Amino acid sequence: MSPRVSVVVPTYNNADFVAETLRSILAQTFTDFELIVADHSSTDGTWEAVEQFAADSRLRMVRTPTGGGAPANWNRVTRLAQGEFVKLVCGDDLIYPDMLERQLAAVDALGARSQDVVLVASRRDLVDARGDVFVRARGLGGLSGVVDGRVALRATVRSGGNLFGEPACVLMRRSALEAAGGWQDLGYYLDAGSYAPVLVQGDMIALPESLASFRVSAQQWSVRLMREQADAAAAFHSSARDLVPDLISPGDVKLGNARARLLALQRRLAYTVLGRRMRP
Repeated sequence: MSPRVSVVVPTYNNADFVAETLRSILAQTFTDFELIVADHSSTDGTWEAVEQFAADSRLRMVRTPTGGGAPANWNRVTRLAQGEFVKLVCGDDLIYPDMLERQLAAVDALGARSQDVVLVASRRDLVDARGDVFVRARGLGGLSGVVDGRVALRATVRSGGNLFGEPACVLMRRSALEAAGGWQDLGYYLDAGSYAPVLVQGDMIALPESLASFRVSAQQWSVRLMREQADAAAAFHSSARDLVPDLISPGDVKLGNARARLLALQRRLAYTVLGRRMRP
């Protein structure tokens, strides 16, 4: 029988962190899951770090040829999934022991309405290169409980950011992600841009608990990156409006673009202050 959940891990040069990531997945209190790791031709010993877990029957390891960037590896590893739900965890992030249990319980508590749920998101903690938390329980922007996916998409556009968080925060119905065409090649909005066509298919559940941690790195603080993030946000807002033009207005897009530029500046200032904490 297929597992209830597929946890998929795309890796690329994550040798410093991937073992900790895999331990956090294998330690889940919910056990009906498969774990698939796809390494994108790493050159730093990532594959060898993953091999130490090869004896666990839940783990499957594959290699992805070079080329195609993150979308190629995210889609490769997700296409191998067999579960009803899929959770993608990047090779340097962590999920807390009861994450799968809590997210699935929220779905199952809806009974017959559970089939309408296409995405579950929780808050997350932000950690530095050492794994120390410097921001707790970030995300969701006031969303709570069962929310119409279209309404949630409008909320994230107006926020100028990604209210749902990185993929480790999110559990998606695999059939909905497949119907949406998989992970979309949208640069820095690879995650939120891929949630959007999933969300318009049904409801989401927003859990206020912090159930994952996202590792912030020194690579995320350049002026060039700040500009590229703001441009990517504008492209995402435009594509979201195309999905639900009856709900997301030009004014929503304009507001989101302005807030995205401000958020990009705030992130760069924060990374500058944190400095060495962002380096392994």
